[in-house]
Amino acid sequence: MSILPDNFSFSRQGLPILAVIGLIFAVVYVVFGLPDREMQEPDRDPPRATGELADSARVAGAGVVEPSSEVIDIGTALSGLVTDLQVQPGDYVEAGQPLFTVDTRAIRSRIQETGASIGEARAAITEARAAIAEARAAEDAAARQLALFRSIEDPAAVSQSEVIRAEGEANAARERRELAQARLTAAQARLRSAQAQAGTAQTELGRATVRAPMAGEILAVNIRPGEYLSTAGGGNSEAFIQMGQTRPLHIRIDVDEEQAPRVALGEAAFVSPRGASGEQVEARFVRVEPQVVPKRSLTNTASERVDVRVLQIIYELPETDGLFRVGQQVDAFIPARSAEASE
Repeated sequence: MSILPDNFSFSRQGLPILAVIGLIFAVVYVVFGLPDREMQEPDRDPPRATGELADSARVAGAGVVEPSSEVIDIGTALSGLVTDLQVQPGDYVEAGQPLFTVDTRAIRSRIQETGASIGEARAAITEARAAIAEARAAEDAAARQLALFRSIEDPAAVSQSEVIRAEGEANAARERRELAQARLTAAQARLRSAQAQAGTAQTELGRATVRAPMAGEILAVNIRPGEYLSTAGGGNSEAFIQMGQTRPLHIRIDVDEEQAPRVALGEAAFVSPRGASGEQVEARFVRVEPQVVPKRSLTNTASERVDVRVLQIIYELPETDGLFRVGQQVDAFIPARSAEASE
């Protein structure tokens, strides 16, 4: 038994019904399924020029805050365990101040061994010099006795055996002196060698303590006491300690090579931290890097081109009480050259 009437036609009656149902579903989807397109305020203000630059020609650029000395990666000249770590991030150190020390027990043991060798060599030198003095005295006495025997004209006064014995004593004394002189030379050579080894060990002992190459702030500490440090680190290995001169701070602004000819070099730049366009400061021009390099500082915007080269311009930030920090991204606006100056 069919639930549809006998005269029901799918093409004339069923299809219109299905079309009406589909239209109803489409209207419901359009009304309730589309995303909310209500206008909202952006999460953060986009960078914008203010003051005199707001209505004048300018060049925009993005950059990164860096120490005025740039970031210095601290390594170690000797491999070994870290036994003493004397700094932490945020510390301000003076030039030559100890940063960390690697294990020095093996070096100190070598210093003790070379100290003992130096003592033995000096004792051998003293003994050799005494033996030389004794042999020289015996040689002089034998030589005088022999000269006395030979000065006597009467051959019957001195027997030939006495002359031979005096000659033998003189030769024996000379041989003892030469042997003692050889021992002295060898002992002096051992002393110089031991002193050289002691000097080398003392130098390594000094190198075991890594010191700050300049006054600056400790930016990162990537080692801990007990860790083993190797001097054969790879090219991608993390620096043991990073530091730099943060008084004052610099910013490295990347300007697209197409816009670089428009920049008014020497003029101050107006800089704001990324995401805080209202906090804008005036930065002093320092220098322009001589080489145009591939772009590395990315802003992560959808319209950003990464396959470009940029001119890097360095500016000095004023004291801002913590508004800018090393590694922070910034937005900058630089006055553009006038049309007359560009021609």
